[in-house]
Amino acid sequence: MIYKQFKDIQLSTLGLGNMRLPLVEANNPQSKIDWAKAHEIIDYALENGINYFDTAHVYNNGESEQCLGAALKKHDRSKFYVATKFNINASSDYKAVFEQQLERLQLDYIDFYLIHCLMDNNIDKYLESGCIDYFNELKKQGKIKYFGFSSHASPETLQRFTKANSWDFAQLQINYFDWNYSKTKQEYQILKDCNIPIMVMEPVRGGRLATLNKESEELLKSVHPDWSMASWALRFVRTLSQTQVILSGMSDMNQIVDNIKTFSDEHTLNDSEMAALTKSCQLFHKSLIVGCTGCRYCCDNCPVSINIPEFMQVYNTYKTIGKRQANQMIEKIETQAYPTDCLSCGSCEAHCPQNIEIPKIMDELKILF
Repeated sequence: MIYKQFKDIQLSTLGLGNMRLPLVEANNPQSKIDWAKAHEIIDYALENGINYFDTAHVYNNGESEQCLGAALKKHDRSKFYVATKFNINASSDYKAVFEQQLERLQLDYIDFYLIHCLMDNNIDKYLESGCIDYFNELKKQGKIKYFGFSSHASPETLQRFTKANSWDFAQLQINYFDWNYSKTKQEYQILKDCNIPIMVMEPVRGGRLATLNKESEELLKSVHPDWSMASWALRFVRTLSQTQVILSGMSDMNQIVDNIKTFSDEHTLNDSEMAALTKSCQLFHKSLIVGCTGCRYCCDNCPVSINIPEFMQVYNTYKTIGKRQANQMIEKIETQAYPTDCLSCGSCEAHCPQNIEIPKIMDELKILF
């Protein structure tokens, strides 16, 4: 495992994200976590050098924190660091939330605490609520060791928020797809100019970069037959000097074994490999219609409970492969409602970090029904 210095501690460059832990019912996003399988992954992570574990108050309706806390309770507290988050859209009572998180995680203090999911439409809530001052006070008391934030905001909002506090770190979505086709490069530079260490989320874009189209994969396999597609994505992020920990939401043992293998050597990407990845990304971009990462921020606010991320994948299949294959996917989706039930209220779009025009896509999908 590769480690990097963070202030006075050493952090593994690969961190375990706990938003996509294995579920009892694998295809049901509302399912409970499979604690036995999740603990197997967490134990394996610790045994193989991972010491940074990321969760949040809202993940799996709070069960992620509970499951992680129970798993880590079996291990030496000095061997791991826990990151969790406060989301003001889920609850404005930041004092009660923090106490509940300590209880769920079975901890006396939180190593890395984050303002969760900064966006253009919630920055003022965070700045005016008093939560930043409160968490800074908890930091003085030792209940929080390092204080930061995660962002899905525009560069302008990100720039404004960096000036609101003396931040220890920030969490940012970085992957080679967004580096080329979004504003990620600009956001990264803002944090680098402020000398704020970056914890990386979505380095494989919610798993979307783990499986590419045929042309893209063939190109990369011709360069490194033994590298997985996920390995290419993780190595790209490692080339960026300001990155500290690269989070991966590993939901099965095959994923964590492959990722730990990637982080067992320090080879990132040389110029020829970077050129191959750029070309592969261009080929992939042509085939990718909707860049949904499956974060599910859209789902909690859907008044009819449509399983939106699953239908985003249906949409991609419909546009790139065809109607028959898309209909086959629909038959396997567990959902309480369908695109035909969409009210076009726009709540999902307002909560989408990728700024996807979800109601418009739901309307287009109605042809499949």
